[in-house]
Amino acid sequence: MMRVRLKADGRIVEILPDGSEKTVDHEDPAAFVRHVRARCGLTQAAFAEKIEVPIETVRNWEQGKRNPRGPARALLKLIDSAPDVAFAALGGKRR
Repeated sequence: MMRVRLKADGRIVEILPDGSEKTVDHEDPAAFVRHVRARCGLTQAAFAEKIEVPIETVRNWEQGKRNPRGPARALLKLIDSAPDVAFAALGGKRR
């Protein structure tokens, strides 16, 4: 599972396997999706189930093969800012 950390200066960083940090680029759709899912502490399969999309969709987003658009992008932004509210509205509980 990917780990993320909020820095004192407001940057969100991804903790890499070697312990180094990489700043999350919110302009990069794949990085944004990985960041949102990691913040929720969910696997790709569990995240896909929560937002009711095929796991292949989440994989394609995270690998940069496809970009979330329209309602999917809006949902990801909502989950990023208020995950408990978003998942409650979707009818599930955050794991």
